[in-house]
Amino acid sequence: MPLFDVYPLYNVTPVSGKGVHVYDDKGEQYLDLYGGHAVISIGHAHPNYVKAVTQQVEQLGFYSNAVQNPLQKQLADKIEDLSGCKDYELFLCNSGAEANENALKLASFKTGKSRVVAFKNGFHGRTSAAVAATDNPNVVAPINAQQKVTFLELNDVLGVKAELEKGDVCAVIVEFIQGVGGLDQGSADFFEQVFALCKLNNTMFIADEVQSGYGRSGKFFAFQHYNVTPDIISIAKGMGNGFPIGGVLIHPDIESKYGMLGTTFGGNHLACAAGLAVLNTIDDEDLMSNVNAMYDYFTTIAKTIPEIKQIKGRGLMLGLAFDFEVGDLRKDLIYNYKIFTGGAANKKVLRILPPLNIEKQYIDQFFEALKKALVNVNVIH
Repeated sequence: MPLFDVYPLYNVTPVSGKGVHVYDDKGEQYLDLYGGHAVISIGHAHPNYVKAVTQQVEQLGFYSNAVQNPLQKQLADKIEDLSGCKDYELFLCNSGAEANENALKLASFKTGKSRVVAFKNGFHGRTSAAVAATDNPNVVAPINAQQKVTFLELNDVLGVKAELEKGDVCAVIVEFIQGVGGLDQGSADFFEQVFALCKLNNTMFIADEVQSGYGRSGKFFAFQHYNVTPDIISIAKGMGNGFPIGGVLIHPDIESKYGMLGTTFGGNHLACAAGLAVLNTIDDEDLMSNVNAMYDYFTTIAKTIPEIKQIKGRGLMLGLAFDFEVGDLRKDLIYNYKIFTGGAANKKVLRILPPLNIEKQYIDQFFEALKKALVNVNVIH
């Protein structure tokens, strides 16, 4: 049976990984600076992670959410401890799309309203409401387009104000660092004014931290770089280091009711064991300090390369902007220098999303390869 085409595929078949490296079926070693869309937060096959998941699958891999699962409470307490988000409740699901879908549903339940404000070049997932709030007509089917979503430019405070004053907006959903869109960010003043406008107009402020959360920005959540307190926070990608898990952090002002949300696989025993191993490793190895140190190191070098026109993002959620499309550059880095990087909707941005425990030597390796690859694609003459 053939597979349904989803992505154009590079001619590489990874079969194993260790730390910041993956190995293909021919034994070739690749430096992984993409982590499968920021999923690999603590490196491939981290021994603490392998041990935790292996022990759990030997005990109990799954049972339904109709019975007690103490691992869920342990995970919630650890998220609270590391994030400092003391006033939230946790709903566990399986992915970032599900997290955003449930976040938008909760906002509508809470406010009784049905319209959403989202931002151009944002990406929130591929399920019904989440994809409707994603600014990409290629992934929005007619059934999704029935959702009521208004797209605005980042930093358009007056536009947000005008939309919210119409009285029918249940939520503003925003990535504090746009991932797929190309690592663009709003200003501090913009985020803080939008948050204030939401409070004034009975509108839920949703922080999409699916890609930027779990320490990737240098703080546990990217919104913590600003003076805002979201009503709802969606999380996923780096949460399970490859095991599917997502979640929604919900302010207690949004009252829970039986039947409002539900999931079969969300918060299962294996997912929670994986999630706890990730958090314990971030904590024990002080990986957020490493993120900030490597951000400084990375950007210092990047500023010396004239072909890099802008450094976007923060922490280890970075984009290098060029004045040409980077498709050929990415191919050269993969095939000639054995380095995985990412693209973006902005085709002139090279996305860098390495494990949070990356070391300087691998950043050096990347930049040495980048300089050579720039010559290879005839950028330097």
